[in-house]
Amino acid sequence: MKKLTGMIAFTCLLGLGLNAQVKEDVSKAATKAGNKTEQVASKTKSAIVDNKYKDKVGPHGETIYIDHDSKYYYVNKKGRKVYVAKAKLKDKKD
Repeated sequence: MKKLTGMIAFTCLLGLGLNAQVKEDVSKAATKAGNKTEQVASKTKSAIVDNKYKDKVGPHGETIYIDHDSKYYYVNKKGRKVYVAKAKLKDKKD
């Protein structure tokens, strides 16, 4: 009887551990998908509403947009606008 109880307890603990790992993986995947969706939506809105700066790129090669206040920004991986000083922009390589 003790062995059976021990085996059941071990199986339950193992199941809880695997369940927690699955929940964490699903949570990470959902966060990643949400960030990508936000990035695409933000870039699409920026392309429609604001002007693209054709001759310059961001510090890491990002597309630069110019908003209605003549401020330069790019959209990061989480879909947020990151404003950049004009001095930090790089020439676009073809």
